This record gives sequence, C-alpha cells and structure tokens, in this order.
Amino acid sequence: MARLSNRLNRLAPSATLAMSQKSSEMKAQGIDVINMSVGEPDFNTPDHIKAAAKKAIDENYSRYSPVPGYPDLRKAIADKLKKENGLDYAPAEILVSNGAKQCVCNAVLALVDDGDEVIIPAPYWVSYPQMVKLAGGNPVIVEAGFEQDFKMTPEQLEAAITPRTRMLILCSPSNPTGSVYTQQELDALAEVILRHDDVFVLADEIYEHINYTGAHASIATVSGMRERTIVVNGVSKAYAMTGWRIGFMAGPEWLVKGCNKLQGQYTSGPCSVSQKAAVEAYVASQLCVEEMRQAFERRRDLIVELARQIPGLEVNVPQGAFYLFPKCSSFFGKRCGDRVINNSTDFAMFLLEEGHVATVGGDAFGSPECFRMSYATSDDNIREAMKRIKETLARLQ
Repeated sequence: MARLSNRLNRLAPSATLAMSQKSSEMKAQGIDVINMSVGEPDFNTPDHIKAAAKKAIDENYSRYSPVPGYPDLRKAIADKLKKENGLDYAPAEILVSNGAKQCVCNAVLALVDDGDEVIIPAPYWVSYPQMVKLAGGNPVIVEAGFEQDFKMTPEQLEAAITPRTRMLILCSPSNPTGSVYTQQELDALAEVILRHDDVFVLADEIYEHINYTGAHASIATVSGMRERTIVVNGVSKAYAMTGWRIGFMAGPEWLVKGCNKLQGQYTSGPCSVSQKAAVEAYVASQLCVEEMRQAFERRRDLIVELARQIPGLEVNVPQGAFYLFPKCSSFFGKRCGDRVINNSTDFAMFLLEEGHVATVGGDAFGSPECFRMSYATSDDNIREAMKRIKETLARLQ
C-alpha cells in the first residue's frame, strides 16, 4: 500500500508558497494579481556580484565545493561578523549551507531529540514549527501579540521553559511582523536563558540589514551567550540573492562540526558559483545594501500610511524586514453575499479572489487575528494594492 512516512505526515505545507502558487495560477488565466505574499526583494542582484559569478564560471568553479563552504567565503563571513556585529568567530565555527533555511533546519536536527521542546514566539515564520516536528521535537508556542508589538517578554520565556526545553528560536528583524528586538530586550531574554543549562538560542538574523532602527542587535553579543547561540544569516535578503541559495551559521565549533556531518550526508556543499558571488557580496562596497534598505523604509512608510486609512484594520509600525502584519479580526463574521469571513485564511482568500491581491492569513504564522503583506514591491504596486484592499473590504457587511 502506498503511504508516506509518519515524519512527512506530521508536516504541513507552506501557506506562503501555497498563496503564491494560487496567485500565479490566476495570473496565468490573465487576471491582474498583485502578489504581496512572498518574502522576496524585488530588486535584481547587484551587477558587481553577478560579475563575480560570471568570473567564477569562466574560472571553472564547477566542481564539488567543500561541505562547510569555500575557505575564502567562511573568512569573509568571519570578517563581516567581526566588523558589523562585534562577534569573533574562526572559519571553523562557520558553516555555509543552501540558504539560511537549511541552516535553521541543520541546527534543529543537530540539537533536538524526540520529545525535546523548542520555544517559538508567535507570530513565527511558517517553517520553524515544522522543522521542530521533523526532528521529533515539540514546538512550544508563546503568544506575543499585537498589543506587545509581537515581541516575547522575559516573563513569558521563563514561564515556557521546562526540563525538556532545548532551544529558543528568535527572529529579529522578524518575519512576519517586522518587529525588532532592542539590545536591552535581548539582554533581558539572555538573562533568562543563562539561568537554564543546555538551552540554546537559534538567532535568525536574515533580515539584519533591512532595519529602520539605526542599529542591529544580536543576542550572541551578550556576555555568556556566544556559546549558547547559533547565529543564522545569509545573502538572500540584504543583497537580493534569494535564488542563489547561500546562508550561513556561526556557533560553537562542536555544534558546527555536527551540522557539517549532517550536511555532508544529505546535500554536501552549496553551489560553487553562488559561493564566489557571496564572497564578492561580503567583501565589496555595501552601498547597494543601504540603497535597498532606504527603498524598503520608504515603502514601509507608504504602506503604513495607506493601511491606516482602511477602516477596520489595526496597524503597527514595523521596525525592520519588509512585512506589514495588520490585525484584521474586526472583519470576522462579516459577509459579502454568500461569502462569510470566519478567519484570516478566509480573509486572505477573499482579498485574492475578489480584490486580486495576494496576501497570507495569519493562521499560518500562529496569529489568526492578523494577515501578512510583503511590501517588497514597487511604490505603484503598493498604492494599487492598498486601493484594491480598501475597496474590497468596504463590500463586507
């Protein structure tokens, strides 16, 4: 009898990819859909990075790369961590993977055993709980709602820790909310972690450079936390290199070696040409990063202003990333003809099918009262999308 493993049956499909797929199908039918469902910069990869990739091809970087990544890339990452974050890591404490997503999964698989608990503040990126389930662990969801700017408090963290707790996954700047933890907030969370032996923090910092606070803070810099933290980052968001699939982790050498062993058995080293492009991204001028950050900040201001003009939406001001996560629960129970909005998934589907704007319901992120919009698109698209959303929601009674 044909059947999938229990391991796979525990997993849910990605809601973000599902909405993107549905919007693509509608576009293929000739429907003008504005896609605000995918977390991907709309900029092209900068020319100097593309040139480095072309050079790598001409120099025949077409063979297997070392499992942990080329030495020059790991050195460039170590230099970046030292210069930008004040963190000292040797190349042996750095592992390069096929995107930051693989880094997160590597760390979870390396540390979490059957029955172990992993604390995940909600709203969360859709894949975190699924990765924990894949490892046989139990996701422990801590609700950090709209009223607390979607950030977990030290008291909530302390209350969630049990003898089975193995890890806290912390994403700052956050997907899906754009919330950013300050250094003081991270200090307070670290104080809790340091009271509990064998609890690690997976710090997902992939949106580090899309930050409107003026400074990125990493929990790994807190005294005592370097040996308890796995820093995950990569080139996808900062350099508009999502399809190049290069991420990295930095952490204690014993753990990085364990992830190296794991990666060696199921993907080996990441793409050789992409690694050479990533070296250029890290060592060359960072002006392109700042130019994109400024564009995202302008778009943030625009979408917040327009969203606040829509009756029924509650909107906070995200401090990083390129997402808006408004509260839409005031529309639950309302209807348009025979159609009733029961939850945020219904809400997002209504916006897609009636307003032709693709968003993602907050159910997928552990916050069913909200929905996510990516503003990684043009100013004109943002204006048109918000106009459509406003007109579509006005039809609900």
